[in-house]
Amino acid sequence: MIADWSVLDRELALWRATGLSLPLWWRDDDAVEPTAALDQLSEISADVGIPVHLAVIPAHATEGLAARMDPDAQLIPVVHGWAHANHAPVSEKKAEFRAHRPLNEMVEEAGRGFARLQELFGASLQPMFVPPWNRIDKAVVAKMPALGFRVLSTATPRKTTLAAAGMWEINTHLDPIDWRGTRSLRPPEQLVALLVQHLQDRRKGHADNTEPYGLLTHHLVHDEDIWRFSHEVLLRLMDGPTRVWTMAETLQEDPT
Repeated sequence: MIADWSVLDRELALWRATGLSLPLWWRDDDAVEPTAALDQLSEISADVGIPVHLAVIPAHATEGLAARMDPDAQLIPVVHGWAHANHAPVSEKKAEFRAHRPLNEMVEEAGRGFARLQELFGASLQPMFVPPWNRIDKAVVAKMPALGFRVLSTATPRKTTLAAAGMWEINTHLDPIDWRGTRSLRPPEQLVALLVQHLQDRRKGHADNTEPYGLLTHHLVHDEDIWRFSHEVLLRLMDGPTRVWTMAETLQEDPT
């Protein structure tokens, strides 16, 4: 796997020339227990200098994961649904928190997930809700602030700053996995082109550059090509005009 990064280098040079800075963050989904892949994720995070917001599945999270993360500031736990269970019919895309079941049932599970991870992680847990498969019904989102959540995170550039009254929306934008094909790395030239398009949209004012730009990974299913690309793209972005975003920054702001 060899990527041509020259087009990204040129775009980042334009950002420097115009005095722009890219807020950057990293989210990784589906953690439940300590694994060798989690260790590799943490090592890359430390090497690059950007922490990982680790979306943990509450129903399956283990005490071992909490013990593994306790001293590791590189890994920031957030709430990943409840059980990562699909409730959609076979004719629809997978979802745990879409309108396929009663609203009160979904809200109860979201609250239970928050409480379960607070028990495991204590104050290190951040009030971000990541719906499995990045899909969630608006009626559920509207109930999230009352449960204590401050940020909703799905995928693709956000259309509005707030997901609901009192709740920010901060999404992810670049996913290196070819989910519908090889389940390995998407063609690197496609990924670099998509990244550059996102940066161009922000530089030209067509997209919101106040939204942190997010890399989305899934450490449990990575092969070496996915690991290598993820490491390299973060190194290159961190070498550009960027600043690292974490939840702590947004928790200081008033989402009204």
